[in-house]
Amino acid sequence: MRCKPISLIVLTGLVLLFGVSVAAALSTHAPLSEQALDRALAAVLRDARFTGRIESTLEQRLGRRLDPRLANIGRLLWFDTLTGLNDDNACAGCHSPAAGFGDTQSIAIGIDNNGIVGPNRDGPRNMRRSPMVINTAFFPTLMWNSRFRAVSGNPFDNSGGWSFPAPEGETLSYLPHLLTAQAFIPPVERTEVTGFHFEGDNDAIRAEVLNRLNANPTYRQLFGRVYPAVRAGEPITFDMFGAAIAEFEYSLTFANAPIDRFARGNRRAMTRQEKQGALLFFGEAGCVRCHAVGGESNEMFSDFREHVAGIPQIAPTHTNNAFDGPGANEDFGLEQVTADPADRYAFRTSPLRNVAVQPTFMHNGAFTELEDAIRYHLDAVGGAKTYTPASQGLDADLAGPAGPMAPVLARLDPLLATPVELTDAEFRQLVAFVENGLLDPRARPERLRRLLPRSVPSGRAVLLFEFP
Repeated sequence: MRCKPISLIVLTGLVLLFGVSVAAALSTHAPLSEQALDRALAAVLRDARFTGRIESTLEQRLGRRLDPRLANIGRLLWFDTLTGLNDDNACAGCHSPAAGFGDTQSIAIGIDNNGIVGPNRDGPRNMRRSPMVINTAFFPTLMWNSRFRAVSGNPFDNSGGWSFPAPEGETLSYLPHLLTAQAFIPPVERTEVTGFHFEGDNDAIRAEVLNRLNANPTYRQLFGRVYPAVRAGEPITFDMFGAAIAEFEYSLTFANAPIDRFARGNRRAMTRQEKQGALLFFGEAGCVRCHAVGGESNEMFSDFREHVAGIPQIAPTHTNNAFDGPGANEDFGLEQVTADPADRYAFRTSPLRNVAVQPTFMHNGAFTELEDAIRYHLDAVGGAKTYTPASQGLDADLAGPAGPMAPVLARLDPLLATPVELTDAEFRQLVAFVENGLLDPRARPERLRRLLPRSVPSGRAVLLFEFP
């Protein structure tokens, strides 16, 4: 889906209002007064249908108030290794409050880890970086290859069902939200939390997780406060488990960044540099063509479609996963879901809200600096010529030779084929907008660490978290 271009009416209005050319109004070549800059950005946001009010719609779209008791159960489950049958990992091992409930690694480390969550985490790698969970209530597709999706395009609407890979297929479509359905999946992921010792299919794995929960008096008491059936002696079900995890994820909605406050009328919410960067983002730099805000994008700065962005291919030396290609050093992305070679190397556009709290960037953490990730995005063909994992300071097990790039660049999305040329000043403005203009302060690690429990109902040790 391409974002709707800025309309001729709005552009003409900019010319009439400010007496400047359209090009000048949407770039920084001709400096605008603060008032003119504000009016230009406000007009662009209106044309893009960006309201800055998406967070306030959560409960209305759910059709109810959030339940803090259920969200708290989900929080405790998030940090408890009880639900991982390998007994050494939990959701938080790959989705840490130290990184916006995203990954602390370039490529995730799941089972057989060293009990640390942070830069010193060690163990066999999975295939990709674990994405941030913040704001996922509004995502119509989940995961880098979009393997979980709302058929209707609306994660709050299950009328078209939820599309999952086999063996689930559309069997989870009775659940009320895409997140409640997706919560059924992590406990059955062998390389993430399950391990390879337990025999049985997905249903057997979930049954064993429920056995553990129902054998725990504290979890039964907590679920009983929310569900009368459990209070009356009935067992905790996986629907209840999924609802608790999803409720906690709903509570991690942080979409009140400077750009939102500006759109709601606070013209002082953004710095001049951030405003200039926003005009570049929506205009000359062309970022909004993929990092969209309108319609199904839910103001998340992603079109939630898959593109071949020409990202360098990274493969670890020690992994529990089977990588693609003849050298076992490639990731075919969307093709793994569709089995269509035409989808090779395509990955879902990353939502950009709160991206500044990530330690690494792109689906495989190929970049460790936001500036480098943005610069590469502006010219993937040129950037690929000089990229090496070592130049980004990746961990030693990821710093070997990158996978083949010629077949990736041969499929480069036409939207990214022409390099975007910015001056140094413009580049700094663009970075300032992405880094600061899209950051909700509540997503900072010093705020999110308050959600880390001192103990969990299982009585097991909580993983050791390294905060910045």
